[in-house]
Amino acid sequence: MPMQRRHLLHTAGALAISPLMQAARAAGEPNAWPQKPIRLVLPYAAGGPTDVVARAIGFRLAQLLGQPVVVDNRTGASGNIATEFVARSAPDGYTVLYHSSGLAISPALHRRLPYDTLRDLVPVALPALIPTVLMASPKLPVGNVEEFVRYMRANPGRLSYGSGGQGNVTHLGVALFLQALQLDAVHVPYKGTAPAMADLMSGQTQFLLDAVNSSLPFIRDGRVRALAVAGKSRVAVLPGVPALGESLIPGFDAPTWHGLLVPTGTPPAVVQALNEAVNRAVADPALRGQFEPQGVLLQASTPAQFGSYLRAELQRWAGAVQAARIEPE
Repeated sequence: MPMQRRHLLHTAGALAISPLMQAARAAGEPNAWPQKPIRLVLPYAAGGPTDVVARAIGFRLAQLLGQPVVVDNRTGASGNIATEFVARSAPDGYTVLYHSSGLAISPALHRRLPYDTLRDLVPVALPALIPTVLMASPKLPVGNVEEFVRYMRANPGRLSYGSGGQGNVTHLGVALFLQALQLDAVHVPYKGTAPAMADLMSGQTQFLLDAVNSSLPFIRDGRVRALAVAGKSRVAVLPGVPALGESLIPGFDAPTWHGLLVPTGTPPAVVQALNEAVNRAVADPALRGQFEPQGVLLQASTPAQFGSYLRAELQRWAGAVQAARIEPE
């Protein structure tokens, strides 16, 4: 990852309103931003994990910016409806896309999209990272990730794993894992991770990769067994669970993330002002106290850092789509 989380959080805590942000909000300027409500467009349904974090950040942004932040849930077409809507919106800072890892996956899944991710959108901020965790059914006779890998090698192609749907992180993260260790398993896609988790607990499938915040209650209750964090390092909420990137697959990383983007052509002063407001929002102790115990890592970032990260993610997930042998539509 192109940014050090500790440094970024320190930066976030020290942020004050810069002259650029003050200029964007100056009441006496005819083009001051913001002068009206801001629409935060999400490609996810209301009440889901991404929506909950987005609404909390949006609420804090409204307090900081002095204007309402209205969440607009536009689902469908694997997030492409919401993304196209924002990409085609006026570049004035009043329509903002709040997306996740799916933004970096879609170009590899579709031969033609009605937008170009890097050409039509400007990265603003990367406020949240959510590590993923590899879990096994409690009925599987393995106690740790090393035993799990040995069991898979002894039973090639006999284990199955669920996912929240073909081509999302819960599918492609496993595809990268299997490719790295030259393992074979059967993919069972579901319409969302909730039914996938239910079948994991019952033993209908044998393993699953999902976000830490969604999985934590099931892990703590012993209904599933956490084998490894699918990242470079361990996470505070699961201190006894090793990371795949520590030794088994050096450098392995398959997190989910949340990012804000605006249409290309949005004035740089507005992009910077929104970025600084997001950084101040995620530095709020109350917000961090709400989400970090769930495994959601809030962080400050710059537009340039998010841009670099997004480009790397586009490459990562393009490789994962190839590993999963998915034919683009």
